[in-house]
Amino acid sequence: MERRKFIKNSIYMTPAVFLSNLTLAKTIINLPNVLILGDSISIGYTPFVQEKLKGKANVYRPVLKNGDPENCQGTTNGVKNIDRWLAQSGLENIHWDIIHFNFGLHDIKHVNPETGENSTNPKHPQQADIKQYKKNLKEIVHKLKATGSHLIFATTTPYPDKVDGPVRKPGMPEKYNKAAINIMNKNDIIINDLYAFMLPRMSKMQIPNNVHFKAEGYDALAGKVAERIMEVIRDRS
Repeated sequence: MERRKFIKNSIYMTPAVFLSNLTLAKTIINLPNVLILGDSISIGYTPFVQEKLKGKANVYRPVLKNGDPENCQGTTNGVKNIDRWLAQSGLENIHWDIIHFNFGLHDIKHVNPETGENSTNPKHPQQADIKQYKKNLKEIVHKLKATGSHLIFATTTPYPDKVDGPVRKPGMPEKYNKAAINIMNKNDIIINDLYAFMLPRMSKMQIPNNVHFKAEGYDALAGKVAERIMEVIRDRS
């Protein structure tokens, strides 16, 4: 419980309000609509992206009924919920011009095979091993391509060798990113390599012994996300 509270507090130390965009889209109808799908890392950078693209794009992400941003988690959860995220309540009639998405950080972690809960036991299985990850990701990509939206895939960000919380073994982001990039290349999907961007900046921008980032880290990630989105917007013009 304390870990969840800590993560939530670190994520919400941000300058924008997620629900503000629900109103924004009704008034700025000529701007491109952007959907961000991803885990808590994307939750952390989304408000910064919204701020950076203010007046240039309407930026959304899935939200819960209480208005909090929804964590898309791993590909197993993605397969179950991708249709709902693409047509979430209140946004059913919006065409997504651009979808920026990521899955991997949750797939990597180990879970208790009996309960499905996060595990600190390295002998427990991963939420989705590489084979399952690729299968799930291909299914998600198929659904995303069917929207006709311009797609951008963000690689999974790096983390320290030793992290608090569920086990995530060292070296996994590289393996999962390689598998994901192969799928994206075969589908002509743009890559936003957040892993390569953040790797040399971890010591300064990442919370110690954690997969999450300080506010300056999320701001920096948002800069790369906004940059990639703007490249697509300019190409469409």
